[in-house]
Amino acid sequence: MSRATMSLPARPRVILPSITLRRSRDEWALGGAMLIGLLALLAAVAAPLYALLSKSLQNRAGDFIGLENFIAYANTPSLVASIGNSLTIALLSTVIVITLAFVAAYSLTRTRLPGKGAFRMALAAPILAPSLLPAISLVYLFGNQGVIKTWLLGESIYGPIGIVIGSCFWTFPHALMILVTALSNTDGRLYESASALGASPIRTFFTVTLPGAKYGLISAAFVVFTLVITDFGVPKVIGGQYNMLATDIYKQVIGQQNFQMGAVVSVILLLPAILTFLADRWAQRRQSAALTSKAAPWTPPRRPWADKGCTLFMLLLTATILGVIAMAIYASLVTFWPYNLSLSLKNYQFDLMDGGGWEAYWNSIRMATYTAFFGAIFIFFNAYLVEKLQGFRPLRALFHFIAILPLAVPGMALGLAYIFFFNAPSNPLNGLYATMAILVICTIAHFYTVCHLTAVTALKQIDPEFEAVSASLKAPQLLTFWRVSLPVCLPAVLEIGGYLFVNAMTTVSAVIFLYSHNTMLASVSVLNMDDAGDIAPAAAMAVMIMLTCLVAKLLQWLLGGLLLRRTQKWRCA
Repeated sequence: MSRATMSLPARPRVILPSITLRRSRDEWALGGAMLIGLLALLAAVAAPLYALLSKSLQNRAGDFIGLENFIAYANTPSLVASIGNSLTIALLSTVIVITLAFVAAYSLTRTRLPGKGAFRMALAAPILAPSLLPAISLVYLFGNQGVIKTWLLGESIYGPIGIVIGSCFWTFPHALMILVTALSNTDGRLYESASALGASPIRTFFTVTLPGAKYGLISAAFVVFTLVITDFGVPKVIGGQYNMLATDIYKQVIGQQNFQMGAVVSVILLLPAILTFLADRWAQRRQSAALTSKAAPWTPPRRPWADKGCTLFMLLLTATILGVIAMAIYASLVTFWPYNLSLSLKNYQFDLMDGGGWEAYWNSIRMATYTAFFGAIFIFFNAYLVEKLQGFRPLRALFHFIAILPLAVPGMALGLAYIFFFNAPSNPLNGLYATMAILVICTIAHFYTVCHLTAVTALKQIDPEFEAVSASLKAPQLLTFWRVSLPVCLPAVLEIGGYLFVNAMTTVSAVIFLYSHNTMLASVSVLNMDDAGDIAPAAAMAVMIMLTCLVAKLLQWLLGGLLLRRTQKWRCA
């Protein structure tokens, strides 16, 4: 700065009392709204978890006994063995899934693979089905009367083999999405440099491709590990006598009515989930820091052998995934397996089965619709306050922390925590227990984190100048939210709603303890029918859930495309 500039008198400060007052009123009003949202989130996440931790330190009479329940757990060999079983299954499944998902992601991003869009859609299909579906399908494929049971060479599908295969099936799409993103963000200039230096394809893979995707690999591994170790559906249906932590919670609570020991197992199940969550957050931060604004896109060269090999791999992988789904559909249409293989809709007569009937299916539709509608509104509005509200920094930071917390909480632990918190006679929210409302609240809380991060990411793309211009025009910030932020982010809001709907239809672990005879859900009825020996009707209900989710996603894509084009026209205007 020159001396002439330094000698100039300071520009007089312009004070706009009306604008300042209006902004101040807006801030206080929106700050109050955020406080209400924070209290609701605390009641839905933090308070139940505190009740869970407290119950693990009490006896049946409710007296504080310290760590005696944990000591009793450690002295029970069958329960302690579940920890080793869960870790073994999770580690083995993670290795298999990450290997397959990396090769698939590499094929989609680093080769001239034909029909990439069709492959991605087919490989994402397991997301639309409950985790119970692959377990039931595996029974028909490799069970005692399975179509290809000889492929197991005398081994039984009921146990660790079935759990690993079923877990790999439904967690694969999650890892694939992460790894496709990681490989898509690689700087193309690195490949050009490697080619110019004469590096072989193998050397380029180990020096460029693999290091560039290492944080994506770490993140995907932690996600798969957490999903497998906290899953309840697959080990419940096909686990046999092979105990795991999630099934132990169910046995302690439902089988023995030992809520204290169920709380102990839930707390133990929280530990690996929290550790993997923290490690995943670390990996994501490092991955973001590794990206550069000067990165260039890269078009893979034509490599006949690599392209053909990856095409063959993708065909086999896609055939396997679609084959598991097709087996479940076929089993649901068979009259009486394996003696009468004629096709009929007999298994879809759910009202004749012990599982809740068609009412359970319609309850799931209602619950998923409520979850998608109210969840999308609540999550997006509060994400807007966290991202765009001026001031209230400690409140915003606390809200963001609580919003991230559910990602580290297994569904079984959250569902059991809801029993302890909402079923307490002294709790003024006790009236919500055993209602449809508590199922909606629990489902929103369970899947809150991903939706919150999606909304925040969409809001970060909006230029802050909109808020500044609105303030200069004396427009309330709430009006700016309604006329600017919400219309621009409608595709993201729709994505949040679709995500909540699909997960509400397919979830089992988070609601297994909370339904009543009036609020039986389709995913729970699959479990009940399987327990009653009605495996074919259970497969039929799982297929109905998958088809419903497919229709919901198709509607979301169609409506999302319309909204996206409308948003682009609005931005151009």
